Amino acid sequence: MLQKEKMMIYKSLLARLSWVVFLSCSTYLAIAQSAAAGKDLFRNQCGSCHNKNMVQDMTGPALGGVQERWAEYPEEDLYNWIKNSTALIEAGHPRAVEVYNQYNKLVMMAFPNLADEDITSMLMYIDEVYTGGGTTAAAPATGVTAGDDAEEGWLGGSLIYLLILGFLALLAFVLARVIIRLQYLSAVSAGQEVEGPAPWWSMFTSKTAIGLFVFALVVIGGYTTVNNAIGLNRMQDYQPEQPIKFSHATHAGLHQIDCQYCHDGARRSKHSVIPATNTCMNCHKAIKVGSTYGTAELSKIYASIGYDPNSDQYIENYEDLSQDEIKQIFTTWVANQYVMDNGKLDRRGERRMEEEWQGIVNSLTSETKPNVQGPIEWVRIHNLPDHVYFNHSQHVTVGQVACEQCHGDVGEMEIVKQHSPLSMGWCINCHRESEVDFNDNPYYASYAKYHEEIQAGTRSSVTVEDIGGLECQKCHY
Repeated sequence: MLQKEKMMIYKSLLARLSWVVFLSCSTYLAIAQSAAAGKDLFRNQCGSCHNKNMVQDMTGPALGGVQERWAEYPEEDLYNWIKNSTALIEAGHPRAVEVYNQYNKLVMMAFPNLADEDITSMLMYIDEVYTGGGTTAAAPATGVTAGDDAEEGWLGGSLIYLLILGFLALLAFVLARVIIRLQYLSAVSAGQEVEGPAPWWSMFTSKTAIGLFVFALVVIGGYTTVNNAIGLNRMQDYQPEQPIKFSHATHAGLHQIDCQYCHDGARRSKHSVIPATNTCMNCHKAIKVGSTYGTAELSKIYASIGYDPNSDQYIENYEDLSQDEIKQIFTTWVANQYVMDNGKLDRRGERRMEEEWQGIVNSLTSETKPNVQGPIEWVRIHNLPDHVYFNHSQHVTVGQVACEQCHGDVGEMEIVKQHSPLSMGWCINCHRESEVDFNDNPYYASYAKYHEEIQAGTRSSVTVEDIGGLECQKCHY
């Protein structure tokens, strides 16, 4: 009898230990998934202004260590700052005023709809990246590229997490084997006839194990399906290679060319439009050798539109020329840039001729476009779903929204990427918080009531939400 009581005590202790292991695993997964949720929230809410590596400033300050910088104040102050920084500044909060002045009195967008749990998840993700819990901490200042998500791996990509999971799984396996052995010994001591301890694989074929496995599949499958459905068509950080190596950092950054000079549709139509090659030729009839790639990329523009840089003339009946005739024109142009003093072409020039012509063919032809002549097939980066209506002119001309607010600092991008998530929640938050400039703006003259309230001092501002910016029909028609 005493032996049986001992066995029962052992079984009870092991069962409790198994429960502790289960709770530990559940807690870890909850924390990890909370950090993963914080990552999505950060990308959608904060990623437009704060650097994703958490250690370098962007439009806003680097967020790594933000909790330590607010440590001398109650925790709710930081949460209130994130929800509505303006209110905290107006209340004279020392830390809020300090940050406001430090960043040239740039007002941070308010997020009143964020729950405390959401902010906690974001702070967990920020701390994980900042302290090296994820590979993003080592990312360059330019931000995360299209392939970084894969490098981050499951639940942040931290090896230590995988090691802990592996250890807990091994511990659970050992405990299960011990329990099976104890059950066998208990049966023997009770005088029951048993064949022997069940084999180790029996724990995976029991009804309980199969039920748990099916339940886990349903949960994981449901979560994955819903998560993928929510992320459908979201392509933040998408950064494809283009047929021509056009540097926005050189054009918009170094030379300060206004966005609307090339994308002139943004101010007058629904679409910002891809610049026609004629727009490129406004400058590159004179600038024929690039500062980075020499003649290689500009030759592609000339070959596309049918411009002969040798004679500074557009080529007549260009669309009727054969590929060999076009090759002769542009290899001659390249050769003229690499002749030696004695008038002969050196080996570097000969090699360059063939390389640049092959580059022209690769960039300007495809399965659907067999000839060099014709428009450049640029790769589209920003692409909203068909059921979403977005009008550039309404935002650029009427709302006077700066291009950088949605597209990021393009002047620092060698290769343009999708900067913002362009999700429904991101748009709605912007409409809720963006104040409409009523001053001397004829588009808003019809809102007489709001003008009167502003003049009377009963209203301080008007947001896009106030003028119908959250009505479903405005964006879905």
